[in-house]
Amino acid sequence: MPSLKSLARETAIYGMSSIVGRFLNYLLVPLYTAKLSAAGGGYGVITNMYAYTALALVVLTYGMETSFFRFASGQAEGRDVRKVYSNVLTMVGSTSLLFIVVVSLLIHPLSGLMGYEDHPWFVWSMAMTVAIDAFQCIPFALLRLQKKAVKFAALKLLFVIVNIGLNLVFFLWLYDPTIGAGYAFYINLFTTALITLFFWKELALWRPSLDRELTKRLLRYGWPILVLGIAGILNQTADKILFPYIYKGEGAHEQLGIYGAASKIAMIMAMITQAFRYAYEPFVFGRAAEKDSKQTQARAMLLFISFTLLAFLMVMGYIDIIKHIIGRDYWPGLRVVPIVMAAEIMMGIYFNLSFWYKLIDKTIWGAWLSGIGCVVLISINILFVPRYGYMACAWAGFAGYGVAMTLSWLLGRKYYPIPYPLRSILLYVAVAIVAFGLIKFSSEKLSTIWSLVANTIVIMLFAGLIYLRELRVNL
Repeated sequence: MPSLKSLARETAIYGMSSIVGRFLNYLLVPLYTAKLSAAGGGYGVITNMYAYTALALVVLTYGMETSFFRFASGQAEGRDVRKVYSNVLTMVGSTSLLFIVVVSLLIHPLSGLMGYEDHPWFVWSMAMTVAIDAFQCIPFALLRLQKKAVKFAALKLLFVIVNIGLNLVFFLWLYDPTIGAGYAFYINLFTTALITLFFWKELALWRPSLDRELTKRLLRYGWPILVLGIAGILNQTADKILFPYIYKGEGAHEQLGIYGAASKIAMIMAMITQAFRYAYEPFVFGRAAEKDSKQTQARAMLLFISFTLLAFLMVMGYIDIIKHIIGRDYWPGLRVVPIVMAAEIMMGIYFNLSFWYKLIDKTIWGAWLSGIGCVVLISINILFVPRYGYMACAWAGFAGYGVAMTLSWLLGRKYYPIPYPLRSILLYVAVAIVAFGLIKFSSEKLSTIWSLVANTIVIMLFAGLIYLRELRVNL
């Protein structure tokens, strides 16, 4: 299918920037975990603070990325891309500016509430960063709509390269222990602000204005997506926000740092899902009116699941090598990696399923589904973290995404049925489970070298299955 080839090409470009960027960012994990010991809780501070900023970013964009695609894409009648773009950018820019003012006025009580009364500038710098980031989301969305994947990827990579370069300079040569984790936050602020300068063409298209009727339509469409987004990001960050408050043992930030560092290894799933999302969202909205749109979505789901399962097996097969990206005192957390990766796969499937309510303008369903998943996750955290620590965090994410994914599939069959190839999907899942069992067995029973050899054979067999059944025939 030419359309799927186009989707694959754009996903590859977005994916290259995401995967290369995340890989380069992984270089910061050994840097941070070497300079900021687990016992000191330094990396736990970074994990906790970035969880807050991820939540704030969702709130400050309040569904306007998806709303922009909905009202500026080919699906919208009488669309005026520039008018929609200017309206959305004015909305997000205004609320981001208001956020900065409020945080600046309340910085000391807010820092105390978050547990950083001795480091209010950590909180202020990350608030500034997330406000700028929210503003940038709309120009980035315009690049996606215009299919300027190369520029999008280039800017994402530029951010990563500058960020890593500055981190290396300050953590290796200019390091001051009294600042510690603060370097990560200050550098992030500088680099995020720098990237804004490269949007001069996109910002030149902006005409600061608000159309009352369009604004109402955008907010009406977007508010359920905001609720959905908050619930979704809480599924990813609630454990890291709640952990210091509900963990009953000693060294909460130390344990959180171990969990956060180990979870970084599992984030390859987040890279794949994010790359797919960047290309898939404008793709689906742009093709919604075509006759074969449902068949295309079904095919895309199958390919997404098969490749994420392959990525899962690759990470688990080479975990003895990959684990060296984090410090040795963080290795006890490696047992969460397969659980977190499985949860991320279900999150990706849930994203794919989410288009049934977006395409029929019933985004309220997304709010309900993500909300239910979030309640499951938070409940498990509150009930079991005091006793089982960060392992409960990992299983809570698994359960939350699993519930949301299942409910979305059941409701989608009723309101917007898509002919997903369930037999093929279940076959890949079953084979992947068997392959994972073989990898676990070889890792426990064989020496490291022979285990890597055996795991490579298992991975190649699974990849060969995908090639024979999907790629050789259909692409």
